[in-house]
Amino acid sequence: MTKPLSPLPKYLRLEAASVVVTLSKPTEFNGVTSDTISLRAPTVRDIRAASTTANGDEEQAELNLFASLAEVGTKDLEGMALKDYTRLQTGYFRLVHDDGI
Repeated sequence: MTKPLSPLPKYLRLEAASVVVTLSKPTEFNGVTSDTISLRAPTVRDIRAASTTANGDEEQAELNLFASLAEVGTKDLEGMALKDYTRLQTGYFRLVHDDGI
């Protein structure tokens, strides 16, 4: 039996095929400052591509995947506050988690 997920954090808005993460501070993505970032739901192809381009580096694979899903550069993600990157990771987990429905 799997443990049920905790209530959705206030900084996340989960949609059918994406998640919107509200950041703790505005951050620049692709030259535009925003207080949110969205991730679309990944495909198997996305996962494979991110892994292939990372050459065995799991952290780089995650950065590659998130950058692809958010349509931003990896350097933009690396410039995020750690608190906001953790929010992004949480959003990704909630997006891909099988809720049993």
